[in-house]
Amino acid sequence: MKIASHIVAALLGLIFVVFGINFWAHFIAVPPAPEGTPAAAFLGAMYTSGYLGFVKAFEIIGGALVILPRTRNWGLLIIGPIVVNIAAIHHFLFGGIKDPTVIFAIVAALFLAFVGRQGFCCLACCGSGCCGDKCCGKSEGESTGCCSSK
Repeated sequence: MKIASHIVAALLGLIFVVFGINFWAHFIAVPPAPEGTPAAAFLGAMYTSGYLGFVKAFEIIGGALVILPRTRNWGLLIIGPIVVNIAAIHHFLFGGIKDPTVIFAIVAALFLAFVGRQGFCCLACCGSGCCGDKCCGKSEGESTGCCSSK
């Protein structure tokens, strides 16, 4: 499971980093939404307001954090809402979630969140991904609440 999570995290992180950088570098051609559709108006507003650049910066940061095992949960906290918004935009504005890259991003983010679910508890109580008897600076044997080992 550990090797699978590393592979999935590398692919998911790479997708977010590449598409985030593509916003500024334009090395992958992205077809525009059909003129006059709600999708075109929505994407046009996101481009012209600068909001999309803001989101793309977080895609790059989150993707890079997801690639690294030690910061994976922090990256998932950043790209999780972005994945939800990508899914919502595809569902409501493009007629359903049919794009294989979007499907992979959704499934991969859910898989990584499931695999790293114990680490999310430690993010909340300790601020780090460590879980065990020495989390939160407690000495061995002390109870650390949600961060204590099973």
